[in-house]
Amino acid sequence: MRATPCCPSSRTRSWRPCAIILLRRENRVDLKAIRYKIEDGIATITLARPMRRNAWTGRMHTEYRWALAEADTDRAVRVIVVTGDPEGNAFCAGADMAALEGHSEKGRYDSGTDADIAKPGYGVAKEFDATFAYHFGLTKPVIAAINGAAAGVGLVLAAFADLRFSVPGAKFTAAHGRFNFPAEFGLSWVLPRIVGLTHANDILLSSRVFTAEEAMAMGFLNKLLPADELMPHVMGYARKLAGGVSPGSLRETKKQIYTDLHRDAAGAVAAAERLLEDMIKHPDYREGVKAWLEKRSPEWRG
Repeated sequence: MRATPCCPSSRTRSWRPCAIILLRRENRVDLKAIRYKIEDGIATITLARPMRRNAWTGRMHTEYRWALAEADTDRAVRVIVVTGDPEGNAFCAGADMAALEGHSEKGRYDSGTDADIAKPGYGVAKEFDATFAYHFGLTKPVIAAINGAAAGVGLVLAAFADLRFSVPGAKFTAAHGRFNFPAEFGLSWVLPRIVGLTHANDILLSSRVFTAEEAMAMGFLNKLLPADELMPHVMGYARKLAGGVSPGSLRETKKQIYTDLHRDAAGAVAAAERLLEDMIKHPDYREGVKAWLEKRSPEWRG
């Protein structure tokens, strides 16, 4: 079954909100470890293994990347939200212990994914062409709604999101030190850039558990919210991005942020000036000015 179109209107060619859509496409996978829905221009990916505290597996990674690829190429989607099934009492409790036991028995690491796994965000810049770093190559912002513990891969997932909101008391840990692992999936690169070297060294060298309150003080989180306010706040924030910021601006600003981490200030300025010359020619520039003057919501063409 195909989804009812939720995309730029064929009559106005402008974006409009849509009802909840559970996507059905020929290339969809049989989702067992996540849930995926679209509402009001927001794609929500829910890590859904509640009996295992939403623990990460190869199958979950496969389904997660499929969902990211769908959202990133869907014109109806402007923002991506990632959260955990609330029944699991965790955002993501890290790698499933059964998988860790399997690594031990095999004497080697096995990602549990196949070679044909989706590659969202790849091909934008070589610096982003790696596991989890692919988030930086996506064209849409990713918001992590952290509704419980984020351990190991769960912490990685949160760190590679663009924005992070959490419930008070949620526990975080890198966890790798307990298993004779290295800092996983680029945490040694991304954490110092979020919380600074001193806090990152504390988190990574000790593998200790730290709380959402500590994470907030370190600058890892954007905001702490009571459990019953987390998703309403995140979805409200996402709707403001989806409706109030042009798709082109979201796309190019995100790309600038992560690309500029790999170049000097002059290169960042020169790139911004080139983008300004290009983007001012787009109809959404005129629409933004007109909407501002008329004190109404813009109708972006994207």
